[in-house]
Amino acid sequence: MLTVLGFVMIATFLVLIMTKKMSPMAALILIPALFCVLVGQGAHLGAYVLKGVGDLAPTAAMLMFAIIYFGVMIDVGLFDPVVRGILRFCKADPVRVVVGTALLAAIVSLDGDGSTTFMITVSALYPLYRRLKMSLVVMTGVAATANGVMNTVPWGGPTARAATALKLDAGDIFVPMVPALATGLVAVFLLAYVLGRRERKRLGLLTLDDAGTAAGRAVPAGEPVLAAATGGFGARVRTTVLRTAAPRTAKARPAAAGGGNGGAVSADPATVDAAPGTSAAAHGTDGPAPDTDDLQGLDPHRATLRPKLYWFNAALTVALLVLLVLQTLPIPVLFLLGAATALTVNFPRMTDQKARIAAHAENVLNVSGMVFAAAVFTGVLTGTGMVAHMARWLVDGIPDALGPHMGIVTGVLSIPLTYFMSNDGFYFGIVPILAEAGAAHGVGALEIARASLVGQALHMSSPLVPAVYVLVGMAKVEFGDHTRFTVKWAVLTSLVVLAAGLLYGII
Repeated sequence: MLTVLGFVMIATFLVLIMTKKMSPMAALILIPALFCVLVGQGAHLGAYVLKGVGDLAPTAAMLMFAIIYFGVMIDVGLFDPVVRGILRFCKADPVRVVVGTALLAAIVSLDGDGSTTFMITVSALYPLYRRLKMSLVVMTGVAATANGVMNTVPWGGPTARAATALKLDAGDIFVPMVPALATGLVAVFLLAYVLGRRERKRLGLLTLDDAGTAAGRAVPAGEPVLAAATGGFGARVRTTVLRTAAPRTAKARPAAAGGGNGGAVSADPATVDAAPGTSAAAHGTDGPAPDTDDLQGLDPHRATLRPKLYWFNAALTVALLVLLVLQTLPIPVLFLLGAATALTVNFPRMTDQKARIAAHAENVLNVSGMVFAAAVFTGVLTGTGMVAHMARWLVDGIPDALGPHMGIVTGVLSIPLTYFMSNDGFYFGIVPILAEAGAAHGVGALEIARASLVGQALHMSSPLVPAVYVLVGMAKVEFGDHTRFTVKWAVLTSLVVLAAGLLYGII
């Protein structure tokens, strides 16, 4: 009976959140509470929840202060020079542009938030793709796949969920997986190179002349100007002439206005039309081509910038990541110290610190709230014995030949399951069952947790991931086109991560 009720509870949870009848947070709390009563253990609900909360508190603290830390680093301009350098690297070569897309998305993904990654990446590179007439689904596909691989950082979500669901330390899951994930990231760069070569073959090799060295050469009438090819992120750029472009005539379209929070682009796909601060020429629309153009994804004059503290912030971030990998201190403690240091040094005034915390409060509340809501789900699932009964049923159904290879089974299953269901449903509903089944065959929970990260390259293009709508909305790409283009490459990347994990003995 507990087996049936356990599967019904998970199915109810998945259906409700996938059909958007309930929010994940509400479903994580109310559905298990109801089923706890149905199995006749309602009197123990409080004990189950408190036990779960105690187990998950370190994970919630880690996510809370990691969001604050990286939010502050974006506010103070830590990533702005990185974007400027990538734009200079890209120039007008489609290969460089696509590889630069992967590089920028991977670097910005260190903040663990897909929406932020896509906002910055598309804001910086969208005008360049449009001006070169490159395929925008290449940009969205490469950015989503790179972000999927990098999303496995402990503060990014999947690793924290796996640690939460199996009551493990996030560092113990993530650090051994670094070689396999690094191999997956290399695969993304190789993919970007191949796609860039394809774009170069389709468009031809474009050459650029810097107007500043053109010895006074006048730009012929109708010859479009490629602003942003040599430009900076949030800075005025030198005029660059695209020699191979032909004159066009069409109606100009106004650029969208930037939003708040330091000038970040609006995340609402219904209102996002273009990167803020870019002209009609930069978007590939016609009209008079300006001599200079603004390319800005974050307001270059925002009050939160701290250029004099740039190297301090860079050193602090590098030190934090090194200590994280070395596991010198628990990850929650590292981010507690890092966030406090970043706030104190960059914003000595109390009012400024409060403003920065308030600016990121919504993300902090959503993420930490989800973790504590999950305490109800995992606490009831474990405390009532449902997960044990389901695991025994699952073990009985797995052929003996596959039992010792539950790590591989988990890795393969993670690819479709994390696409067709949310991370919450997979990690809180499925992974604990796989871990129990693996334990019966001598496969440790850590191996199952690591294997469960394999499918994240595909997951970031799932229709259940809100951030992907920010990506396709800002890039003006139809979601169906993005899906058709990206799925095959993301699946291949996930299989590379799985193969690397097997090769290195991690899984």
